[in-house]
Amino acid sequence: MKKMLTLETFEQASEIVRKVTNDTSLIYSDYFSSISGNKVYLKPENMQVTGAYKIRGAYYKISTMSKEERSRGLITASAGNHAQGVAYAAKKYGCKATIVMPTTTPLIKVNRTRGYGAEVILKGDVYDESCQFALEMAREQGLTFVHPFDDPTVATGQGTIMMEIFKDLPLVEYVLVPVGGGGLATGVSTLAKLLNPNIKVIAVEPAGAACLKASMEQGKVVTLPTVSTIADGTAVKTPGDQVFPYLMKNVDEIITVEDDELIVAFLDMVENHKMIVENSGLLTVAALKHLKCRGKRVVSVLSGGNMDVITMSSVVQHGLIQRDRIFTFSVMLPDKPGELVRVASLIAENQGNVIRLDHNQFVSTNRNAAVKLTITLEAFGTEHKEKIMRAVQDAGYVTSIENAIL
Repeated sequence: MKKMLTLETFEQASEIVRKVTNDTSLIYSDYFSSISGNKVYLKPENMQVTGAYKIRGAYYKISTMSKEERSRGLITASAGNHAQGVAYAAKKYGCKATIVMPTTTPLIKVNRTRGYGAEVILKGDVYDESCQFALEMAREQGLTFVHPFDDPTVATGQGTIMMEIFKDLPLVEYVLVPVGGGGLATGVSTLAKLLNPNIKVIAVEPAGAACLKASMEQGKVVTLPTVSTIADGTAVKTPGDQVFPYLMKNVDEIITVEDDELIVAFLDMVENHKMIVENSGLLTVAALKHLKCRGKRVVSVLSGGNMDVITMSSVVQHGLIQRDRIFTFSVMLPDKPGELVRVASLIAENQGNVIRLDHNQFVSTNRNAAVKLTITLEAFGTEHKEKIMRAVQDAGYVTSIENAIL
């Protein structure tokens, strides 16, 4: 290891980042406790001033730089949250910041980064391509590069989260932390073991970008050929070389989460805690269902909440479909007056709410089954959906489930 992360440096970092961070005290979750069988607490870093924990590492890193390093101007690459952290910290220190972001970065993250006074360059389809471009700019223009995760100093700043968790919950037994490149997991896991070696730290990755899992299985840093996940903040092909030894030493387990699970977790969080948490931040919430332990004190780190409205709308709609709160079915009707009203009445009697209706008279020349009626409904859930379908079928109609139309 090139540099040890010590208790002293974590304490120093905690004092420094306190100047720019909001209070994100732990929140006990009755709902997630009940579904996981553990005592679950949430660490709401989505409530930070920049909407994510990244302000911690960025501000602490810049605080350790010389005036000469800051005066050259800062540059970094980020999918959004580190970008805002660096831009905000640079503004506090009065230095120029250039941020290279993937072209797929949500608009809200781009606009907020610019809002802190940074110059934003959109380059590359994923973080790794943006990072390569930023490193080239740093070399060519003499800028000071601030790595989003592969830097022990940045990781120390991120690890201040664990200091706060420990103060809020000294008897914490499990900490779940999301992983992209590994900076947050490095800081949290290293400090956790310094404070209490018995604390289990579980890293959670999207299944479509599980670079740490692949690397730990081989015992060395490996690069994934591609990444594909809705958790854009953790869509990283390669974990950091400098932080990897800390991860190998201090992370106890890795859980991977499918994108569909993040969609359900988003609805759970909105409905039960009235909080907006971005997909990467929901990794630790989705992972609760995968825990083998029961009755333990578990902390899920919600790493950020910077989600644009379009993404939010899509996630909500797909979540409602997954839960059978919205579904679409078709039914063939005789081409005669009153049939549409009859079906509509059956739905109304069973408390179904029609969202969309498509009445097609030209699917067949057989007038006994000449009209295809496609209906999108809102229901209370799977049981209610099945009740509505049975009512329509019992009335003599042949039905078929379709892909939900939104």
